[in-house]
Amino acid sequence: MEIDVNVAAPAWRRVEDLENLAKECVCQSLAVSGAALAPECEISVTFCNDAAIQQLNAEWRGKDQPTNVLSFPTPGLLERKPLLGDVIVAFETVAKEAEQQGKLLRAHTAHMVAHGFLHLIGYDHETAAEAERMEALERKIATALGFPDPYAEDAEGPAGGAN
Repeated sequence: MEIDVNVAAPAWRRVEDLENLAKECVCQSLAVSGAALAPECEISVTFCNDAAIQQLNAEWRGKDQPTNVLSFPTPGLLERKPLLGDVIVAFETVAKEAEQQGKLLRAHTAHMVAHGFLHLIGYDHETAAEAERMEALERKIATALGFPDPYAEDAEGPAGGAN
């Protein structure tokens, strides 16, 4: 799989080695999910700011507000898609959520990339059952990446960890 990472907002420089983090998240998400993808499919992960994601959210979802992550899957069967789709992550919203929830920015960013990837391969959280299934995978992905459970009450990372 080819993973194209685009850092479109300078604030993302706060997250050390962001490109490799994004690629690790996608690879672990694929491994944990067990999804069967086209052998040489591509995925795009873009790290933008709130203004950019707000514009996309308004245009594609009719919600004129920023959000943490958006996913844009391409149509078709997973096994046959040459382009899996796009994951877009917004800095200000993700940073604010991480701070409010007592999480490391790096860990919350990883969670958002994994969450976005799962949407690309067909997971959703519209019903309680769907949410449970998706959250269980997100927990496994976080553990595989060495991060705490993203849904735990106290999801702080290791003491002194870098964002």
